[in-house]
Amino acid sequence: MNQTRSGAEGTAAAAPRGGPVIALDAMGGDHGPAETVAGAVAAVRGHGLRVVLVGRLSELTALLAEHGATGEVPVVHAEDTLAMNEGALAGWRRPRSSVAVACKLIRQGDASALVSAGSTGGVVATSTVRLRTQPGVLRAALAVVLPTRPRPTVLLDAGANADAKPEMLVQFAQLGAAYAHTAHGVADPRVGMLTIGAEPGKGNRLARKTSELLAATASEPPRLDYRGNVEGHDLLAGQVDVVVTDGFTGNVALKTVEGTVRFAFDAVHDALTSTRRARAGALLQRKALRELRENLDSESTGGAVLLGLNGTVVIAHGASRARGIERACLLAADLAAGRIVDQIRRRVSPSGRSAGWLHRLGHPDDH
Repeated sequence: MNQTRSGAEGTAAAAPRGGPVIALDAMGGDHGPAETVAGAVAAVRGHGLRVVLVGRLSELTALLAEHGATGEVPVVHAEDTLAMNEGALAGWRRPRSSVAVACKLIRQGDASALVSAGSTGGVVATSTVRLRTQPGVLRAALAVVLPTRPRPTVLLDAGANADAKPEMLVQFAQLGAAYAHTAHGVADPRVGMLTIGAEPGKGNRLARKTSELLAATASEPPRLDYRGNVEGHDLLAGQVDVVVTDGFTGNVALKTVEGTVRFAFDAVHDALTSTRRARAGALLQRKALRELRENLDSESTGGAVLLGLNGTVVIAHGASRARGIERACLLAADLAAGRIVDQIRRRVSPSGRSAGWLHRLGHPDDH
């Protein structure tokens, strides 16, 4: 990585060699920058990742000194930051924010991925404006991982596009398949579409047309293993590897699952602490309970991934502590090392290989 001014705002220290560089927005999140710096140090020391902190130089340097990590983690100065309540217009209003500067590092080739626990709307808007969608990609989509067995399920779009067209959802399926292949090692991901019934033809006009297009992917490259419709109660069943929907429905579904998990944990906690005998039984099961909490904890997955841009973008939970930041950096490093951007490029060809049949079957002007 260039250790001069590199077109950003100046740097301090030198990054470790080898592997993709992760530009970490140190100012975002409910607990940044203290927890963010702690997570960065853990990622570097525990996993040998190459992390560069982006934010206010003096503040971050002081926090690194508290960890005895001065010289271990480089810092790129950014004088501005996105507030947690900022939305789509932040991409234009804050050109010197830590997220914008991190995107600049990616554009210059000094970093491969961005990690931020900042405002989802602000990060999506800023990274979309500054990194741009890949050639052939209609819209970037937010992908989240659901804790299913025997392997995780990818749900997208989880909120980047409240309104979508059928051809966009078909591309989201391609983005999700690339994610499942890169992050989870699924050679031929199974794809399902979230709607109100498992039978063919169920759902609104968007769902019906999307299902028609997805069914055609079985014979047209780049092919998808489309398994048909899935319903809300199938989200945690592990029946498919990728669940596709529009951002409005996906965000409602995701928050419903998160709320249900929290309710279930609270109910279990109350039951296990209600009597002395129950507490004794809980002690005997504490290892299993810890593993269950770990599997269902949103911080363990690393965060949502904005797919379809010219760079890898991971958005950690706004309430992430150091552990959540560390996991987000690990996810970003794995995706960048797995060349997720190239995987998507091969699936969504700018030459029109995939776009051609979408236009033949989808007739976008009719929607």
